[in-house]
Amino acid sequence: MTSSKKWKKFSPETLQLLFTAVDEDDIVNQDATLPEVIDFNCTQENINDNYALCLQFWEDGFDRPELLGLVRKLAKGNGFTEAERMQYKYIRARYKHLRFAQRLYSKSHMSSSMFRQTTVFLGHFQDAFRNRNKENISRYSMILYMYLSFPCWKLVHYGLRHPELDTVSGFIADRQQQILTLRQLIAKPLLTGTEFHDVRKIISQQVSYYDTLRSIDPGNLDAYKISRFLSNINGLMGDRHDVMVADKLSGRRPYEEPALLDDNIRQPLELLLERCPV
Repeated sequence: MTSSKKWKKFSPETLQLLFTAVDEDDIVNQDATLPEVIDFNCTQENINDNYALCLQFWEDGFDRPELLGLVRKLAKGNGFTEAERMQYKYIRARYKHLRFAQRLYSKSHMSSSMFRQTTVFLGHFQDAFRNRNKENISRYSMILYMYLSFPCWKLVHYGLRHPELDTVSGFIADRQQQILTLRQLIAKPLLTGTEFHDVRKIISQQVSYYDTLRSIDPGNLDAYKISRFLSNINGLMGDRHDVMVADKLSGRRPYEEPALLDDNIRQPLELLLERCPV
């Protein structure tokens, strides 16, 4: 099995632009604005190029021994230096961005099972070492050893290089469906924890699209504006979700108890929906 499919390659400058966009995709900036209309039109070249950049961002950003070395270091009871902590953070960010790319651009609009699970376990492992939970560090390191083993890595890499990408009409229809789902959720006065998380997943996926678009075409002012506007919502929802999880762990409030959506989140979401052609 070889990873022989040829994908477009982008310059180091374009990769750096994407790195910067991803690094700031949850920064709160309530002065961010939107264009009057959010145009969903695109071309097949846009779809192909966006996926190619996301793939290159993942492939060129690290290698398997590097990630395994970080996992092994913690599993042996050693802590990360600040540089290693950031190294792990950015590797996981590359996984997440490519997982969004699979959901956005593939015909199935799903992330492949093994890659999705690896991304999830990298998150659980990060939570474990942040909270100094030795039991979970040990547990998730063993799981990651399996997912990062050479046979699994080759299988995952092959799948990432050989997706069936969607057509323009299919891609636009999927984005429109995401907006319709978002509209239905926001219409509710109260949201459960799961519904709140569903809203956040849609926003995170859409910000990843505009992060990639603005990196390939730095002159696309609309893409930049939408990226920053969505980043603000993403950051606000991330902060709110941290509070929800803390309340659950402390017993102050069940995660699934319906609650009002904060105005500083609801208002930009409603403006986003007003500007979308759905």
